[in-house]
Amino acid sequence: MEFETKIYPQIGGYGRYNRIITLFSWFPNFAVSLNLFSDVFFTLIPESYHCKPDLALLPPSSLLRNLSRQAYLNLTIPWLKGSGFSHCELYKYPENISNYTENVPRDVVQCTKGWEYGKPAGLQNNLVTEWDLVCADYWKIPLQHICFMTGWTLGYILLGTICDWLGRRCALLLSVVLSGLLGIMSCLSNSPSAFPFLRLCQGSTLAGVFLSSYIARLEWCDPPHRLMVSMVSGFFAVFAELLLPGFAVLCRDWPVLQAVATLPLLLLLSYWCCASVFPESPRWLMATSQIPQAKKCLQSFSARNGVCVSDELYHAETLLSEIDEVFPEDIQPEYHHVVELRHTRVIWKNCLILGFTLFIGTGIQYCFTRNLHIYSPHFYFSYFLRVLTGALACIFLCVSVDRFGRRGMLLLAAIVTGLSSLLLLALTQYLHGGLVLVLSVVGLLSSQALAMLSVFFGSEVMPTVVRGGTLGLIMAAGCVGMAASSLMELQNNGGYFLHHVIFASFAVLSVLCIMLLPESKHKPLPDSLKDGERQRRPPLFLSRMNRDNPPLLRTQPHSSEYNRDNYSRLVTATKKMLAKDALPYKISISPQAPLLASNGTAPDANDDSS
Repeated sequence: MEFETKIYPQIGGYGRYNRIITLFSWFPNFAVSLNLFSDVFFTLIPESYHCKPDLALLPPSSLLRNLSRQAYLNLTIPWLKGSGFSHCELYKYPENISNYTENVPRDVVQCTKGWEYGKPAGLQNNLVTEWDLVCADYWKIPLQHICFMTGWTLGYILLGTICDWLGRRCALLLSVVLSGLLGIMSCLSNSPSAFPFLRLCQGSTLAGVFLSSYIARLEWCDPPHRLMVSMVSGFFAVFAELLLPGFAVLCRDWPVLQAVATLPLLLLLSYWCCASVFPESPRWLMATSQIPQAKKCLQSFSARNGVCVSDELYHAETLLSEIDEVFPEDIQPEYHHVVELRHTRVIWKNCLILGFTLFIGTGIQYCFTRNLHIYSPHFYFSYFLRVLTGALACIFLCVSVDRFGRRGMLLLAAIVTGLSSLLLLALTQYLHGGLVLVLSVVGLLSSQALAMLSVFFGSEVMPTVVRGGTLGLIMAAGCVGMAASSLMELQNNGGYFLHHVIFASFAVLSVLCIMLLPESKHKPLPDSLKDGERQRRPPLFLSRMNRDNPPLLRTQPHSSEYNRDNYSRLVTATKKMLAKDALPYKISISPQAPLLASNGTAPDANDDSS
């Protein structure tokens, strides 16, 4: 049964209850964003830091007695042109020196007593300052990012499959419980080796929270509201990013900030006690043939939306009757998994293309944000500019996608991203700094729009029975793109130029791939694998139908056409009327003789008189 045309209108459509549960589905996105972007403050390196002076490496204290603070630092730490004091080196003087001059021979050694850090942005104490993750141990910071993104990748794949097997609600509750416990354990972690492992595990569960809430929210909505509901969840993520710097300043220490980010996840445990604020998706129940649970869920939706669905002969009753007619009583649930995609062609193609575009949209953002750091090294400049472009990307998609279509706007975002990247790649050294900033901002905005629209587009074209697994594969590709920037930092940006060239080339290639996608604007969501395989791409240039071959005679359709739905309802109503024992009316049989006899002649008048 088609959910949008036959089921959704009879349970109240996008009524009051659907709006309420949609509101509650936005809060998990806020909690996930807090935990995702707090990692930026955990691993933020202070703008200025240097080695702590080691008295064992310096001349006798009698020679240092009258030195100022600046002269003392000049004596102990090498000065590097263009960057200030050395971050990782100290001067070592001869042991038997009796008179200090600037020309005295001295060696350069690595830091021996730790580091002194300047005032950082946000937290006063984070992972870098507590565990001295600089210089020789700097590689642990990008490794922690890679572990975190690896956890998200695994979570999208595994919990996406669980979302198709156990349902959207069960996947959300399982992910919330595990992510809350792992968040508390991360607060208590005091080891630089245990923390990345805990963040890997928490990242996998956070992916399940985001994925299950995103899919359930989409399946509760009708086609006209799908885009707006999904984009508003993006504004919740932007709001979380805006609050994080304030939370970091107030918390001061990273364990406190981790606890604050974990608190919303613990509050989501209330969804376990109150099932009405996050119910199971009736669309998924119908698609997997769980008919008894689906009927209960539909009755709950209709009652809370103010529509009566009871076992009486009224308009709304036809929904349950049609379900009984379509599905036999002994039907068994049918669950699907992403491995079945090997037997498909269209679904697998759409999944690969959208995963590719999301990979580009997330991976190429590093090329644009790096130019922002070059223009202004201040942390908050690049941070809030990235948040602002994310908000503008959400607004841009809200305004344009329903008007020009998913495929057209995805194509535009890919073109702008590729052009911005190519221009920066070829002309950065010839352009003015302001033009480089403008191109970087435009590229960052278009790449964020490309990533958001790829996720939304993928959720619409993937079938309901495998939506969790397929959308999980798409978003896992996006996490791989985010981890690519950490790989560049792991090599001290040694492969940045090659990274930029590869992603710029991929952006140009994605323009050709997007043309193979179908259009899902104002169309019902596919439920089965067959529905997903029926999707076809529209023509690039729309033309008037039958312009070259007009019919000789223009025919008008009959005013009254056969309607299978109305006929089935009439049959169902008639069967129920005939099945009733006590009829509300009585057909009386007249004792008067018929006007015509059985042989077709009128009865004789004499016979009547006798």
